[in-house]
Amino acid sequence: MDPTLPCALTLAGSDSGGGAGIQADLKTFAAHGVHGLSAIAALTAQHTRGVTAVHVPPVAFLRAQMDACFDDFAIGAVKLGMLANAEVIHAVADALIVHTPRLVVLDPVMVATSGAKLLADDALDALRERLLPLASVLTPNIPEAELLLGRAIRDADDADRALDDLLALGPRAVLLKGGHLPGSGDMIDRYGDDRTRRQYRHARLPFEGHGTGCTLASAIAAGLCLGRDAGTACELAADYVHGALLQGHSPGKGTVRVLDHLWARPLRTEA
Repeated sequence: MDPTLPCALTLAGSDSGGGAGIQADLKTFAAHGVHGLSAIAALTAQHTRGVTAVHVPPVAFLRAQMDACFDDFAIGAVKLGMLANAEVIHAVADALIVHTPRLVVLDPVMVATSGAKLLADDALDALRERLLPLASVLTPNIPEAELLLGRAIRDADDADRALDDLLALGPRAVLLKGGHLPGSGDMIDRYGDDRTRRQYRHARLPFEGHGTGCTLASAIAAGLCLGRDAGTACELAADYVHGALLQGHSPGKGTVRVLDHLWARPLRTEA
């Protein structure tokens, strides 16, 4: 392996269908020229039509995976995805405090595509209190932001205010994804940190994607590994996901589109 190749670690759930979770993360890292490491926080039995079973390994084994990765690799960034319950969240937070990675991208997976809430209230509280203050970039969609803030986000003005209020919860930067915001116009992702506010605009595509949130957060982590600032990493990641969805395909019997993670290979460039 190239000794200069940056390394990124994903902590997330495994998707047996290959379109989201750990599998999407590792494909995204590879597409960006980043060596991918993984610690599996949940195992799912799923395909393009849904999830049929979930198994959460013991947190001691999750911690062992994390410790092994930090012991042997210079990790440029950590991406956090599906963390199933409060016990897992606390274990991950404890490990991050011990290992002190410089950059952490948090994709707060809390709401299923159907709208169902995936986290119990104690896990939501743990996410707010333990992980948000450790996040370099937080990447919620609109339903997830509503849960974090405890209020509805109905329009563009609500989204602008939500961005500010999410930053007040502790992350150093926030990318509020706009795909769920009502409207027929372009999709607008809102970025903010302590210095700037930006908007990244893309045309809405006429199909539903599988693994877009996982891929976006992983692309941001890869960009940070390559030395990009958070705003640039988020902008390029949003462009990457749009292209990967546009060039995606439907390998299963479901209607969702799986992303083409290699559509723009190679993506590794200097910051």
